[in-house]
Amino acid sequence: MATDYGYDSGLGFPETVRRHRLPAGLRAPFEGRTWREFGYVLLSLPISILMFTYAVTMVSLGAGLLVTFLGIPVFAAGLAGCRGLGALERARARGLLGLEVADPEPLRTRGSGFMAWIGAVLKSGTSWRPLLYSVLHLPWALFSFVVAVNFWVYGWALLTYPLWFWVFPAYAGQDGLQLYGDQTHQVYLDNPFEIGVTALVGLLFTLATPWIVRALTTVDRVMVHGLLGPTRLSARVVELESDRGVVVDTAAADLRRIERDLHDGAQARLVALAMDLGLAKEKLAEDPQAAARMVDEAHGEVKTALQELRDLARGIHPAVLTDRGLDAALSSVASRCTVPVQVEVDLPARPAPAIEGIAYFTVSELLQNVSKHARATGAAVDVWRVEDRLLLQVVDNGVGGADVSAGSGLAGLAERLDAVDGILVVDSPVGGPTRVTAELPWRGDRV
Repeated sequence: MATDYGYDSGLGFPETVRRHRLPAGLRAPFEGRTWREFGYVLLSLPISILMFTYAVTMVSLGAGLLVTFLGIPVFAAGLAGCRGLGALERARARGLLGLEVADPEPLRTRGSGFMAWIGAVLKSGTSWRPLLYSVLHLPWALFSFVVAVNFWVYGWALLTYPLWFWVFPAYAGQDGLQLYGDQTHQVYLDNPFEIGVTALVGLLFTLATPWIVRALTTVDRVMVHGLLGPTRLSARVVELESDRGVVVDTAAADLRRIERDLHDGAQARLVALAMDLGLAKEKLAEDPQAAARMVDEAHGEVKTALQELRDLARGIHPAVLTDRGLDAALSSVASRCTVPVQVEVDLPARPAPAIEGIAYFTVSELLQNVSKHARATGAAVDVWRVEDRLLLQVVDNGVGGADVSAGSGLAGLAERLDAVDGILVVDSPVGGPTRVTAELPWRGDRV
């Protein structure tokens, strides 16, 4: 195996590139993955027999006892046991096949007590799918076991035949491995040419076996993922619950920011303004000139406070966005950026207000990052629609190196987009340029 050293285009650190001297087809019989998959197939048969026996026994016992009250708890206990066996199968697939399957949704009981638990077990589809797996997996496990073991044994036996063919004349009383025989005629593999051809056939079997085993375990992967993992609906529910938490946290953070800005900014200036005007009122009769200077200073504080309030209102929801849409609003944001920004908005209509607001704040946040961190001399903003998706792209010619996984503001922005089924893709190699693409659902036009 040869080793070369290159450089990762994203981080700039040296990375090791391993180049095997043998092609994958020749390496496969000796790789750890092949032996783990073969071990998985070997274990599948006895485990499937146990699972099938348990499932059929408990279902039959529960069905037979349904004429009494005992049948229902027995049936529920059988389903609960199948759930436990399903967890065991997920762990086995994770360890031997490298298949990561999330745990299915937990039981949702209404109330407490044994009867509530029985009702939850019987109503949950997560309880019935492991039962179906236990029944269906046995015939497949038997087929996989027979195919894999026969190919593996015959392949290695034929490949190593030149090493052990002497056993036949020495101990079996025949010239070699019998290929064909009847009462009058026998064919033995005993000369060098036949022995070589036998070894060649064994080599072909040995090289093909890992790929056959891999194809067999692919079906196992599908069964484990489909019957023992969470359903698409439950995964979607979990995703929506997570997104709802992100939205709530984001809204709370925005409220805290607004409260902090009001308290530390405009409110503090207005308090100081009230004090200055009070002092000016007291000095008005004694020292009109000093009072005039204080009123003039208070006038400047009023202008500053008004500007802060305008900025704060713009941060909540800019009026230009409501009145004139994304094109004008993004042009306004671009005019406040520290580098020249070219804005191009190509939309056939205005999206829903919520999506429009998220798009505005996404571009605003990205342009702030350009101003603060990119050290760029120019940037561009493109907005367009593709079918039912709204796409935003912000490009700058800065130093690059932006990384969503580094816990920066981009990570928070990605979470906000994910909360509305959006996507954030960052392409920022060290040295630049940086290209950030955001994708949002269109969610209907404005009325």
